[in-house]
Amino acid sequence: MATEPVAIPSPDAGGPRLEVSAGRRLWRALRLRCPRCGGGGVARSWFSLHEACAVCGLRFERDEQDDYWLGAFTLNFITTEVVFAAWLTLVLVATWPAPPWTAITWIGVIQMCVTPILFYPFSKAVWLAVDLLVRPARSEDFG
Repeated sequence: MATEPVAIPSPDAGGPRLEVSAGRRLWRALRLRCPRCGGGGVARSWFSLHEACAVCGLRFERDEQDDYWLGAFTLNFITTEVVFAAWLTLVLVATWPAPPWTAITWIGVIQMCVTPILFYPFSKAVWLAVDLLVRPARSEDFG
């Protein structure tokens, strides 16, 4: 049974602050939903975000500076490296003492190219959730 999202007043409207656990914010982000209210979708397409949440009005481009999304880039990079390291460890353990180095190299190159593309919208949404945990929404974050 699905429920309709409820309009949540922004802080500048004198409404209550949304107190949401870190786990819930991250779960919402991993579902590509607004980490603040969980109502509106974050992604317009795989490579672009909506300007703001359709439910609570939170702008997804907070403090739009040249370096704001560096956190999302770093998160995407770390995820790609961890996936590669886990995969490499499993392959080496499974095939030792004669690992297939040529296959490992080619599959590794493909994985290093594909993982950042697949994780791209999630990295932006998760970074937004982390940013909201560190810097709660302010009135200028709503538009």
